[in-house]
Amino acid sequence: MEDWQQEFEWLRVRHWVKDRFSRKDLPDMNAMLYLIGMQEVGKSQSAYTKEEKQDLMHVAICHLLSEDGYFEFEGIDADGWPHWKAILPLNIEGVAAQESLLQQKVIAYFAPLLSDSTNY
Repeated sequence: MEDWQQEFEWLRVRHWVKDRFSRKDLPDMNAMLYLIGMQEVGKSQSAYTKEEKQDLMHVAICHLLSEDGYFEFEGIDADGWPHWKAILPLNIEGVAAQESLLQQKVIAYFAPLLSDSTNY
């Protein structure tokens, strides 16, 4: 995907989430990872601790990068939290390159929702 296409799709996903959840501002990467983590954990609760929020973002990153073989799903613990095992080293240097990879993965995660016209 070319840079301009990725920027366009990233903005499109962020607008979709903003509209879908009636947010005032466009969500940033942390908010997107938090949302994906909540979806993947599947637990609904009204509030999360700071540590749980970090755990949710970690779950999201593991889930997103598992598709490329970086992580492998190990199972669900007694509290209902998924656990992942690192398989491959993530040799992506620099914050910009890491952010770009996560953007691509978030775009792919939301692609089925954006392609379904009933979700608009």
